[in-house]
Amino acid sequence: MHKIIEPDGWAPAKGYANGVTARGERLYVAGQIGWNAAQVFETHDFVGQVEQALSNVLAVVQAAGGQATDIARLTWYVTDKREYLARLAEVGEAYRRVMGRHFPAMTMVVVAGLIEDEALVEIEATAAIER
Repeated sequence: MHKIIEPDGWAPAKGYANGVTARGERLYVAGQIGWNAAQVFETHDFVGQVEQALSNVLAVVQAAGGQATDIARLTWYVTDKREYLARLAEVGEAYRRVMGRHFPAMTMVVVAGLIEDEALVEIEATAAIER
């Protein structure tokens, strides 16, 4: 079970938690990009790759016996800050389609590029799965 931690007096976090405590077996999910299980990019659209990367993260968590609510932390690496900000509403919709209304601790990092040239986003996760 996770507990969201928000310090008293802080403005509410929007779409993420400032802190999360978690119990259970730790699962560290490698950075997932916007390709499918066969490592093929089905889209070169930023939001489409976000949704696929999140789906890939969730697939690893589910393979370990967990679910979206077991994810305690996400770290996002994006190659285009402007596109992320311009399409924030669409990103939020894609996020909720995959993760529901579960908002763990998150960090967003803007990077010059990713190892796979076609990748526009990479997302890694830490989950705590109770047995």
